[in-house]
Amino acid sequence: MMNERQNDRENLADIQQRPFGPRPYKLKDAPSLIEKLLPVQKLSAEVHKERMAGSGQTLTALGSYWKGRKPLILAKACILGAILPSTGNPRKDLEIFELLMGMDHESMKKRLKAKGSSAASEFIESLTNKDVPYRELVRAAKRPEEVGDGLFDHAWDRVNRHLGTDARSFPELMEQLGIMRFGHRPRVADTFCGSGQIPFEAARLGCDVFASDLNPIAAMLTWGAFHIVGAQPEERKLLERQRDELIKKVQEAIDRLGIEEDGHGWRAKVFLYCVEAKCPQTGWMVPLLPTFIISKGYKVMARLVPDHANKRYDIEIVSGATREQLEEAKRGTVRSDGHGSDPYLVHTVDGQEYRTKISTLRGDYRKPDGTTGNGLRLWEKRDFMPRPDDIFQERLYCIQWMRPKRNGKQWEYEFRAVTDEDLERERKVEAFIARHLDEWQGKGWIPDMKIEPGAKTDEPIRTRGWTHWHHLFNPRQLLVGGVVNRYSNAFLKIGFGQMLNYMSRLSRWDLSRDNAQGVFDNQALNTLFNYSCRGFLFAANLLKKKYKKFSFDKFINFHVTSLPAHQITQQNDLYITDPPYGDAVKYEEILEFFIAWLRKNPPPEFAGWIWDSRRALAIKGEDEDFRREMVRAYSRMTELMPDNGIQVIMFTHQKGAIWADMANIVWASGLQVTAAWYVVTETDSALRQGSYVKGTVLLVCRKRKERLKTYRDDLA
Repeated sequence: MMNERQNDRENLADIQQRPFGPRPYKLKDAPSLIEKLLPVQKLSAEVHKERMAGSGQTLTALGSYWKGRKPLILAKACILGAILPSTGNPRKDLEIFELLMGMDHESMKKRLKAKGSSAASEFIESLTNKDVPYRELVRAAKRPEEVGDGLFDHAWDRVNRHLGTDARSFPELMEQLGIMRFGHRPRVADTFCGSGQIPFEAARLGCDVFASDLNPIAAMLTWGAFHIVGAQPEERKLLERQRDELIKKVQEAIDRLGIEEDGHGWRAKVFLYCVEAKCPQTGWMVPLLPTFIISKGYKVMARLVPDHANKRYDIEIVSGATREQLEEAKRGTVRSDGHGSDPYLVHTVDGQEYRTKISTLRGDYRKPDGTTGNGLRLWEKRDFMPRPDDIFQERLYCIQWMRPKRNGKQWEYEFRAVTDEDLERERKVEAFIARHLDEWQGKGWIPDMKIEPGAKTDEPIRTRGWTHWHHLFNPRQLLVGGVVNRYSNAFLKIGFGQMLNYMSRLSRWDLSRDNAQGVFDNQALNTLFNYSCRGFLFAANLLKKKYKKFSFDKFINFHVTSLPAHQITQQNDLYITDPPYGDAVKYEEILEFFIAWLRKNPPPEFAGWIWDSRRALAIKGEDEDFRREMVRAYSRMTELMPDNGIQVIMFTHQKGAIWADMANIVWASGLQVTAAWYVVTETDSALRQGSYVKGTVLLVCRKRKERLKTYRDDLA
């Protein structure tokens, strides 16, 4: 096979002289298709289709906590558009591009047929009706990547006739066009790779790939895209065996401790915890619960039972509550007078209602110089749970249990109040962590990293007094996380990251779905008054995520590293980037949540990366430093790009001033814009909410070969 491929390369030397259309055409200096045309309306419909797939998107299962994903179909359009030539026959060029994107008439019929719905069948029958909007066809059809390579079988003869190639797959086409344009298979780079969307699509098409990101978590997700989603079948089978062995090993460790079983065949699915605080007006300890409803589906609610002798509340769990009871249970002990207002602790003793602001409980204050603070004790490195005299205590108040039904195929569930036996199991977990905390932190199995103050990381410090990342995890979560981390290899660290996202003191309990939700449902570190902790049987599902399968061509070379963009050293032909911008997600802060778990003991595949967020190096903001760092990054890419190379910059922003900045940045980096395209990239929900960020502009750039001068206003 290798010898055949080498012979193919040698025989392609004369392909550069083959005709495109009616005249000879040399591809080396030919303009790219994306510099002349791009079907943005059709592309926008395809992008929207992928966006609306949610968790069904190809790479989401690797790390749903990464929110700033550009759709794969958009990356494919940019890469194909940059490599395909503009031949002087725009009608034919567009036809070929749409064939390769799966946008043509025949491809749409296949996509509709693959969908198999009644609506799809109707569209197949009326496909010749030009009045059917393309967006409606796309909505009723499968996405191109869901259909498979057979979608393009009818395209290759027409593609080859037009381009002078003899390809029967995308890797063959990319290699042949790459040799015609660059003398080798195209090398595509993304130096802000994020979750790996752009480099993954480049590798799937058949390009050699260089991917880097300042943040090691981004590099890890990109590595996972290549080595898991893009793995060969035998590699996937090995991964699944390793995953099953890990789950078995962790479950055995938990079973030996006896901390998740009730002794009667039930296993804990979810533990529900709440903050508890002393009311300053009554001296009573009050659970802080925004609602007393626990499960809407099972009609389960909590009821506070006064214990006058101890000035506290027992928590009774009521199953099968009536509609009236559930309506009354909507309001818990934490209430707010309106959107954004300071919440109150509210409870009633002997018919008298008492209300205290949460900020008063914390002891919030503001000094004359404008600095703020509160009365919370700052937790120390040795802490993993509140001390007895802390303002905010923590309490287990309910457990959802599960056991197999008699047929063994399904589960039955039960919510119960906490018993003395449950509390004894809690103490066993706490004692275990107390004994092993120093050792496990020293070996890097659980975090010992301090939380550096920042725009997003101030929240847990200010509202809870948590100063280290392990404070965001309770003893059960530290125990399970530590064991999983200890026995995970590079492949399994990807699933471990997903597990951490759903197993933290910041994991919200979804009472509508009876589910523990992710920390990063939004891009913040919001502390909660009540949270969920998955039992390992339930948490193991996060390690068993079903990943998509798109095995890469075995000849593709790809390299992933963690570097700031200005420090790359490898030359690449095409740079397709989605850079950070002024109001972007502060990944350099929030991803320390994961870095803290991996930095001391990363697997060998990641050991060469710097396991620190390196906040000082992150490109952020909108000031002169932002512009300077962007110029530094893009100047380096320009240096490491051939004279006939191309850069495509994906840029999404709602402020006009940033657009002017980008024009200046491009020019200062030695580039000039040869084309710009606007593609709608946001979902319906974003549009309905009136978001200003509704689309992405693609800036197509070439090296500026002359030393020209211009004025900023003219340039913008």
